[in-house]
Amino acid sequence: MSTEEIYDRIDGSDPAGIPVLLSAPAVRPGRQRGAFSMTAHTSLPRPAGLDRLRKRQDAPSPTWEPVDLKAADAVVDWSQVAMFRTMVATRLAGALGGSWSGGDSDGERAGAGASRAEQQALGLDLIEEVLREHSADVAAAGEQSWTPAERAATRQAVFDAVFRLGRLQPLVDDDRVENIFLLGHDQVLLELTDGSRVPGARVADSDEELIDFLRFLANRSESNPRPFSESHPRLHMKLDGGARMAATAWVTSRPNVVIRRHRLKVDNLSGWVEREGLSPACANLLAAAIRAAWSVTVAGPMGAGKTTLVRALCAEIPREEAIGTFETEHELFLGETGNHDIVLDWEARPGVGEVGLNGRAAGAFELSDALTDSFRFNLSRQIVGEVRGPEAWTMIKAMESGTGSLSTTHAANAGACVRKLVTCAMEDGAHVTRDLAVEKLAGCLDLIVQLGKRVETLADGTQVLRRWVSEVVLVEPGEREIGYSLTHLFGPSSSGPARATGNLPPRVSEQLAEHGFDARLFMAEADSDGWGP
Repeated sequence: MSTEEIYDRIDGSDPAGIPVLLSAPAVRPGRQRGAFSMTAHTSLPRPAGLDRLRKRQDAPSPTWEPVDLKAADAVVDWSQVAMFRTMVATRLAGALGGSWSGGDSDGERAGAGASRAEQQALGLDLIEEVLREHSADVAAAGEQSWTPAERAATRQAVFDAVFRLGRLQPLVDDDRVENIFLLGHDQVLLELTDGSRVPGARVADSDEELIDFLRFLANRSESNPRPFSESHPRLHMKLDGGARMAATAWVTSRPNVVIRRHRLKVDNLSGWVEREGLSPACANLLAAAIRAAWSVTVAGPMGAGKTTLVRALCAEIPREEAIGTFETEHELFLGETGNHDIVLDWEARPGVGEVGLNGRAAGAFELSDALTDSFRFNLSRQIVGEVRGPEAWTMIKAMESGTGSLSTTHAANAGACVRKLVTCAMEDGAHVTRDLAVEKLAGCLDLIVQLGKRVETLADGTQVLRRWVSEVVLVEPGEREIGYSLTHLFGPSSSGPARATGNLPPRVSEQLAEHGFDARLFMAEADSDGWGP
């Protein structure tokens, strides 16, 4: 059963829906809502268990129409939605044997062997049950019940709160929005794909409600739940659909959340050339380097498109190669591109128990553990994702295996990238000295690809966010004092795609020629409009 089929079961007389991210409008004059405690109604029919749900596929069931929660004027009481969410999640966990998962695909199995679609189908039954119980409470107290539109909107809001991202969902679904900043529950800034920022509507009615929902999201995943509490004040996780969320609370004055969507869809190097983010000669060299199993680090500021470029580089890996990815939170999603037959994606898991003598929390699974395990999986490539700290040592180990690894990190230029990676590697422990980190890095890292970005205002007043490869640097062992040598093959450029410099070390032409590197194209670009001092 697909997600669309699940939504087909949703019944509502107002298909327009309501704006889920707006504060609930004022209650209609003359209308009063009572504050009722939710009690179990044993006289009401209980929802079918999972086994019965699977057996009744041919039985008639009500048709539920999805409600667009961005359009109508009906009232949603968000405090009620939060309460209903907790009740539905508790009952769903009971029906599924104590655990359930939001999942990322209709075929995913979780909790008592239930797929995502089966969980949602059972969840819809539970939502109906909870709403019936509430309506019975309201009727018994002589209060005014929901209108059909309000009931449909509340049902949809509870469904989104349990299985999706609640009041955040419309923002994540909006193709114009690239980044979402929450500075507390009521200060919302939306960064659009053109680089501009506009205010957004609140996503919770209080900071406490926002924190409560973040905790719910963190614990909803059965396969990789993440702690979020005063003792664990930071939360990093992948959301359904591929968005990445970072949140913190208790150590800041208010809860802060940033959600990043990868809206830049350029899945190959040709696309980067077409968008004027990469010169043809640079694309040719990078493609040859990937096919030759050179190790590459893509560096740049936040939001410059580093992950997107790595995906484009990975498209140059031959289809028959088996790939392993190692990330603190999934971002690459190479298995979804269809470019490769075998992709194994490891994700780190933070510990949730006490810290042992080894400095690790109980239950933790680190990237170093994953990399060690991966050597038994007959992989052709080991790709470490974003490097922010001690995982740089894991990146070096992957590169030393000679498989042609890729990674990303934040740095202002290629030289700063080397210094950043050395510092991060040293965070792995006292056994990693600076000299050791430099020696290892200079011996296994081949290329640094630096990205630049800038928001430009066009003649008509519109804005455009530009991203480009600003320099490509060859890394080699160097003089004893520094420990490494950097040779610019392209750039640097502060205003557009880097051009060939004309510097062509023998290693480049000798090792990359058989993998498609065109030295004539490189020199022609250098001679025509290449980089110069």
